[in-house]
Amino acid sequence: MKCPYCKAEDTGVIDSRLSDDGDSVRRRRECAECGKRFTTYERVELSMPMVVKSNGHRVPYEREKIRTGFQRALHKRPVPAEYVEAAIQRVEQRIIALGEREVASRVIGEMVMRELKKLDDVAYIRFASVYEDFQRVDDFRDAILQVKRPRKKRAAAHKSRAA
Repeated sequence: MKCPYCKAEDTGVIDSRLSDDGDSVRRRRECAECGKRFTTYERVELSMPMVVKSNGHRVPYEREKIRTGFQRALHKRPVPAEYVEAAIQRVEQRIIALGEREVASRVIGEMVMRELKKLDDVAYIRFASVYEDFQRVDDFRDAILQVKRPRKKRAAAHKSRAA
């Protein structure tokens, strides 16, 4: 690491500590040339995969698009902002865990729908109506009935559709 003062390349680490949030390492360094001390932070750099849209176009992943989807679905709903942030974080963690260079936008949308279903039934229906392109009143009815079903029955119905 170069010294920010004299640009010498010989610097040594005096102290290392994990940051309060646990996402970075704080290092105190000292320059062997000028003796000045400075602090550096080491963070993991994760590159998000490209998103493949339904028309085949590839676009960079944008956290703000996920946030906008949540905000529109949750407009005037009683869900704390920290719950929304945690849900967005879980979506991103799942995307990273896929370990792919490209992820279909459909996969991301389904992850968002799962998180919204946990947060708020009304927000889930709002998002699903746009995402699934509801065309008939029956589409809304079916989605509402699915939300009203007890969770065990929902899981069983989901497994039978997947098979």
